[in-house]
Amino acid sequence: MQEKTNKQIFLPLIIGTTFLAGILVGKKFFTSNLTSIPSIGKGSIYREILGHIKNSYVDEVNVDSLQNYGIEKMLEKLDPHTAYIPASDAEIVDAELQDGFDGIGVEFNILNDSLQVVAALAGGPSEALGIKSGDFILQADSVKLHGKGLSTQKVFKSLRGPKGSLVKLSILRKGFKKPLIFNVKRDKIPTFSVDAALMLEDKKTGLIKINRFSETTYDEFKKHLESLKKLGMKQLIIDLRGNPGGYLDRATDIVDELVGGTDKIVYTKGKSKSNNYDIKAGKNGIFEEGKIVVLVDEGSASASEIVSGALQDFDRAKVVGRRTFGKGLVQSPIRLSDGSELRLTVSRYYIPSGRSIQKPYVLGKGEDYMEDMHQRYKSKELFLQDSIKTKGRPQFKTKAGRTVYGGGGITPDVFVPQDTSFYTPLLFDLVGNNALRDFSVNFALTHKNSLEKQGFDSYLKNTQIEAEIEKTFKVYARSKSSKFTDSNFAQSRNYFVTQIKALVSRHIWKEKERNGLQNEYYRILLNKDKMFEKAINSF
Repeated sequence: MQEKTNKQIFLPLIIGTTFLAGILVGKKFFTSNLTSIPSIGKGSIYREILGHIKNSYVDEVNVDSLQNYGIEKMLEKLDPHTAYIPASDAEIVDAELQDGFDGIGVEFNILNDSLQVVAALAGGPSEALGIKSGDFILQADSVKLHGKGLSTQKVFKSLRGPKGSLVKLSILRKGFKKPLIFNVKRDKIPTFSVDAALMLEDKKTGLIKINRFSETTYDEFKKHLESLKKLGMKQLIIDLRGNPGGYLDRATDIVDELVGGTDKIVYTKGKSKSNNYDIKAGKNGIFEEGKIVVLVDEGSASASEIVSGALQDFDRAKVVGRRTFGKGLVQSPIRLSDGSELRLTVSRYYIPSGRSIQKPYVLGKGEDYMEDMHQRYKSKELFLQDSIKTKGRPQFKTKAGRTVYGGGGITPDVFVPQDTSFYTPLLFDLVGNNALRDFSVNFALTHKNSLEKQGFDSYLKNTQIEAEIEKTFKVYARSKSSKFTDSNFAQSRNYFVTQIKALVSRHIWKEKERNGLQNEYYRILLNKDKMFEKAINSF
């Protein structure tokens, strides 16, 4: 932890919309210490019943599955964010927020029960051996990776493993009649949480997009912030749309780089005093002057709400977009004896104005809680600013005296409606089948040499390539979807072309360094991004 905290924090606390993404303070897990837990009478009855089922039930049953089901049903009586993660999933879930994992280094796509390589990660073991985009992995050692039963969990289990270990891959490649064999030595594969860090054409505005708050997020953010300042950045856009959360201290460290003084950034309150703590600003930040805009939407949660809410409370940034998710609960991960994990809600957090942004919930009513997003759609809140309900929500004041609201996410300073004009049954069908990614891989392979020769700047402005994408994808879409009609395609046309053009750029112009940036991809998407346009105007 940073020295700026009032007291050292050793508890690993999580805040996130689901257990797949949360905020962790520190890396250590609590371990289950049964001797320190008060005796609970019915617990022994639960074990007794499972024992009788295992020994005497007439049919064979999976007792572990029954136990997991019982635990999950029990936790449903608590808040919507307390969660149980079985041992089989715990490692995969934890990897989402770690600084890397040991594996073969590929981005993959499961398409029609087949495992397709979308990209071999730059500098990774697969790229070094010549594994390419468009390859299909048929088998890893003796494990078949195609056909029914193929899942992300099965892929992870087969391809990940200890650094230095070997895995024999059988790969089908276009143009080869027989599968190719690659013996891949697994290595440390870094994960990145900053997707883009770039200067805009005005040469004064920088943009940093953060997809989650992982172990490395603060270091990544700081490095890219310094680079953009050296390029002459005077104002900054931080894109937190769709960011579901991550480590709490990474979020507050980022805020501290952007605000001066020693004011409180966040504080927590729980039943146990050990879960109560303050985090204050205090360091000399890199960008304490200069305008800031933060982009958010209904998918921005927890750590994203701490960053956007704290900067709003300090009157340090203008928040642009739509009301955020509304997640103000803190979980602590408790590693259980069998390797499974309990993520238990232990406190609530509060941002500088004193507001909690947790939206209302009723214990045991998790389905109603998650129905909130559907209610926002029905009430037209996603489309009309006047539909955002502030009546009855507690009011607070920013540092400059502006009114802000608690009890339901961060309400933006500048509202941008959701655009659904391109939604069609055809679009949902093709996106659901990963058809855009599949087409993009093949298009990139076919045009790789000519596009590389052309260069990205020319590709970005090239409308002729857009016409070719439209023409060839229209034929492809007709063959892939029963929902195809000319009118559906025309309505979704701009979305299809923009997304495919951006996806193709990811395959053609890879970053040479293993820093995870996808700047070319985002430059293309920003050209058609209405919220981004509003952000620029907000400066």
